[in-house]
Amino acid sequence: MRLEYFQLIDRIIDLNLTDLTIRVEANVPTESTIFEGHFPGRPLMPGVLLIESMAQASGWLLIARNRFDKMPFLAAVKEAKLRTFVTPGQALTVSAKIMHEGSGFAMTEAEVAVDGKTVCNADITFRIVDFPKGEFLENMHAVAKRIGFQLEVPANG
Repeated sequence: MRLEYFQLIDRIIDLNLTDLTIRVEANVPTESTIFEGHFPGRPLMPGVLLIESMAQASGWLLIARNRFDKMPFLAAVKEAKLRTFVTPGQALTVSAKIMHEGSGFAMTEAEVAVDGKTVCNADITFRIVDFPKGEFLENMHAVAKRIGFQLEVPANG
């Protein structure tokens, strides 16, 4: 996890386009400037970043589903529940499932777990648009490779 760069996914564990599911690994760093302010003397992973980790996992699932042709952008978060605290050094498993697609939108159900216990979950809606080309697409291909994205990506995005 690279908190300062908003890169919250370390590795894709499982990507299943038949079941429309993804599971990823995200390890909370033991040290980060974010923890200096959240909170001094009692560092906690910000809840908004837990929600972002679910959005990023969902996003990679939608990118796989659309094979880098369409890009998901966060549109809404519903029913978000932060059930307990997450602290530096914890290993997170983030999972998501596509529940609906159509009319330029997609909806997922996602959760974050620590040691098999749910720490937060949410229903997330995305606006689906044409994938930006050029440098952005090249950068996304590099991130995909770094996190173990196994879907074959187009050579001439």
